[in-house]
Amino acid sequence: MNRHWLPALVLMLMTSFVSAAEEDEMLGFIVDDTISHIGHDFYYSFSERLRATSPMDFNLVVRERPSARWGSLVTVEYQQRLVYRRFLPPNTVELKDEAYEAADLVRVQIVQRKLEALLQDTTDLERDEL
Repeated sequence: MNRHWLPALVLMLMTSFVSAAEEDEMLGFIVDDTISHIGHDFYYSFSERLRATSPMDFNLVVRERPSARWGSLVTVEYQQRLVYRRFLPPNTVELKDEAYEAADLVRVQIVQRKLEALLQDTTDLERDEL
C-alpha cells in the first residue's frame, strides 16, 4: 500500500515545485528611492493614485535626483526602463495633481508596453534579446 502512495506523492511535490518556479515573481511593489521631502510627497500621491486605479500587476521604481538649484528630477522605471521623467521645481508645495497625472501616464505606458510585448514576433530571439 505504501509503495503506491510514494510515486503519487513524489509526482505531486514535483508538480508544485514546477508551478512555484513559474510564479516566483512578486508583483504590486512601488519602490521608493526618493530623497527629499518633495520626492516623498510625489511618491505618496503617485502610489496612492496607481493603487486606486489599476490592478497593480507590475512593479515600479520611483527615483529622485535632487538639486538645490534646479529642483528634483523624478523618474519612474518599469522593467528597468524609463517610463516617466520630470523636473519638479524646488518651491513646489502641492504635488498631488502632477503626481496623479504622472500615475495616469505611467499606467497607459505600462499597458502599451505589455501590448507591444504580446504582439512582438519572437520566433528567432527571446524577448530579453530584442
